[in-house]
Amino acid sequence: MTKRQFTGWHMTGVMVLFFGVVMAVNFFMAREAIHSFGGVVVENSYVASQRFNGWLAKARAQDKLGWHATPQVANGRPAVLLTGPEGIIEGATVRIEASHPLGRVPARELVLSDDGSGRYVARQSLPAGRWLLKIDIRAQGHDARFDDEIRL
Repeated sequence: MTKRQFTGWHMTGVMVLFFGVVMAVNFFMAREAIHSFGGVVVENSYVASQRFNGWLAKARAQDKLGWHATPQVANGRPAVLLTGPEGIIEGATVRIEASHPLGRVPARELVLSDDGSGRYVARQSLPAGRWLLKIDIRAQGHDARFDDEIRL
């Protein structure tokens, strides 16, 4: 039995194969990343950073209200159960801006109506999938905004 010698051609083949696999994986991952991201998170990150403290102040004021908006689905339509420290909140104006997390589907504005049990239900349904909900509530002289994600 004769031993074959490991030559420079063998090393060249190993190196070409190794870097070929690395490059193929990198190109595949870059292509998947580009095709799966549908938009930007914020238009201008500097401006968003300047507004951050204001957003925190609004969030603290909202937390003091003690309101809770629980997203639900009622017959395929988005719904929100609205409760406060004294129980359910009735007579509120509830609007939802529903947007797709990756921005592939245009955002939709929904107006919800009270069903009499503290639950506010949209008149129209949303297509199945994941949706980011920005919930605006105006009731009892207060304004509140809740950001939540729901899977329909």
